[in-house]
Amino acid sequence: MSLPAPLTGVVPPLCTPLTPAGEVDTRSLTVLVERLIGAGVSALFALGSSGEAAYMGDRRRRTVLQAVIEAADGRVPVLAGVIDMTTERVLDHARTAAELGADGIVATAPFYTRTHPVEIADHFRRLRDGAGLPLFAYDIPIAVHSKLTPAIVLPLAADGTLAGVKDSSGDDGALRRLLVEVRRRGLAGSFSVLTGSELAVDGALLAGAHGVVPGLANVDPAGFVRLYDHARAGRWEHAAAEQDRLAALFALTGAGDPALMGGSSSGLGGFKAALHLLGVIDCPATAAPQVPLGDAAVKTVRQVLVDGGLLP
Repeated sequence: MSLPAPLTGVVPPLCTPLTPAGEVDTRSLTVLVERLIGAGVSALFALGSSGEAAYMGDRRRRTVLQAVIEAADGRVPVLAGVIDMTTERVLDHARTAAELGADGIVATAPFYTRTHPVEIADHFRRLRDGAGLPLFAYDIPIAVHSKLTPAIVLPLAADGTLAGVKDSSGDDGALRRLLVEVRRRGLAGSFSVLTGSELAVDGALLAGAHGVVPGLANVDPAGFVRLYDHARAGRWEHAAAEQDRLAALFALTGAGDPALMGGSSSGLGGFKAALHLLGVIDCPATAAPQVPLGDAAVKTVRQVLVDGGLLP
């Protein structure tokens, strides 16, 4: 289906359910897609950070994307993460996404080697030309060690290279300044600024963000849709109340013991444990070498779901 410009609303970065053996569980993935669409999300983002794309080879990535596109069946647009280290590798993923019928692609700056802003801009232009799909830049400096500054992003927005940016930088001041410049340059009607935050969505929408790409929307998509709808209608007190509830729910990502596992294991494990407890996915396994949540952590996740009104 055609991708709206600008893209707005709630765009969950899908978790990728796995079997105990580490294969993609396409049945559970289809159930998850149906749940999110039923909650009223605007689009789906497959193979992002919440989808554990960094832990998957090409075969599993293809399986995930094909399953999501088939399950969505044209009801909402599907964005495909094409994240990899170099332009050549990213172009390979982008061409696969186009072949499978994705509606847009999402890419970071190149990583592993240090790249100059001129090289980053060239990277995005090659991706847009090579894939022939709307391209969203993924600003996640904690992972790729390059910040997508307004000096990089705005010229690419103006010349049509980028359809939007997903801001997962955690820098609310930088996001606000970008939004100001997008409006000042007359780009707000064609270029989407999407926040990747779970905790400050109401503030980002008040500042003019077009939408939100929250991993926690896998667990509570209806909550984020309500938050977005309240914000768009100017019901800011209701939006703030929903945001407060979701901020408390986000505690499930910290259930893992930091002495035993890293933040990725805890966060993604928390999402998947919640989806398993809610009966959405069959198995809460995360991709190797992430450490699985133990019984005590899963008990914590359950209590957070109860406190958040998602479990009795």
